[in-house]
Amino acid sequence: MTPSLTWYHATAPAAAPRQALAGAVRAKVCVIGGGLTGVSTALNLAERGIDAVLLEAEAIGHGASGRNGGQIVQGYSAPMERIEAAVGRSDAQAIWDMGREAIAAIPDRVKRHNIDCDLRWGYFIAALNRSQLADLRDTVEQWAEYGYRGPTMVEGSAVRSVLATDLYVGGMVEPGSGQLHPLAYLLGLAGAAEAVGARLFERSAAIEIHYGKTVRVTTSGGTVEADTLVLAGNAYLGRLVPEMNRKVMPVASFIGVTEPLGEERARRLFPQDVAVADCNVALDYYRLTADRRLLFGAGASYSATTPIGLKDWLAKRIRRVFPELTDVAIEHAWGGLIGITHNRVPDFGRLAPNVLYAQGFSGQGVALTGLAGTLMAETIAGDDSRFRLIEQVRHLPFPGGLLRTPTLVAAMGVLKLKDRLGW
Repeated sequence: MTPSLTWYHATAPAAAPRQALAGAVRAKVCVIGGGLTGVSTALNLAERGIDAVLLEAEAIGHGASGRNGGQIVQGYSAPMERIEAAVGRSDAQAIWDMGREAIAAIPDRVKRHNIDCDLRWGYFIAALNRSQLADLRDTVEQWAEYGYRGPTMVEGSAVRSVLATDLYVGGMVEPGSGQLHPLAYLLGLAGAAEAVGARLFERSAAIEIHYGKTVRVTTSGGTVEADTLVLAGNAYLGRLVPEMNRKVMPVASFIGVTEPLGEERARRLFPQDVAVADCNVALDYYRLTADRRLLFGAGASYSATTPIGLKDWLAKRIRRVFPELTDVAIEHAWGGLIGITHNRVPDFGRLAPNVLYAQGFSGQGVALTGLAGTLMAETIAGDDSRFRLIEQVRHLPFPGGLLRTPTLVAAMGVLKLKDRLGW
């Protein structure tokens, strides 16, 4: 799948292209990846006075951080009982609290760096059947056990107080989650990182890594020598680091943005102006933009295949939720890759004492990437106590070789069937 530019790129504040790496440079830390994980790491390091160089293969925000749904989601893609089974109740509580911290950091960063990114709060997780509704009730109870009591449940006709559709049987209203323009947010963080001393290079793909006490990263135009390496490419890291590649699966998702709906129609369809996701494995996720367009995402393709006639495919998904939107054109459509792990818990770890990585945010990276940047900077600064909490979660590799994609496509087909049957 060849990435295309997005509505975010068309509407984000203009950013002058950054220089490509040329020649040899020295830094305390080299970061590979110019998305939210890498930029957050570089910003946190520079704020601590640690010299950081960041290498991005394309432009800042070319990957998932410039093409995701812009949804800030509470918690983790994995249920907390899965995390608790891996690390114990006490450490699971600490990991939950760090997830809450990751969300709280977003408005703090927005205010501190004066980032105009359309940050809004309010979220609705929608149930398509009674089984999903029961699971959401369990989630509300589970989160309360971890100290978070924000969500409330709605059911039946009460759904229309949140969303003007008859598709859902109920859902969870979650005031602590929200939405933003992810590329504008990322570009604001990148500018903040540079303002405190981080050096960011674009069109500087890492093509070779030499490990050792000093790490050397080679690009087509130069080299970076550093004491520590941070790998922050997630699903876009490719085969540069095979031992990481086996533990994360790139999954394609697709987004369309309509022409403006108009203020009256937008208010009627979204009475509470919430961001929305349903409970299916191959979920729909959508929200209003600041200028009252519908931004609608769908799909989960392990084969990374773009549907033929992407705009028409997305339009059918939109009409399933809002049948009245037959007259609204989709003006922008694109796809991108999400990095998922086998257990849907983010994979934080070390390939060597001086090589850290974070990947596999499994659809909840807008907030958790910021946490990754904070924890990796803390570790490099000398305190890895919080990084170790998540690092201890064991991650199984996905099937390898020629069977990797066919096996996962078949598994996804089974899960999608369960969604349709309401199991």
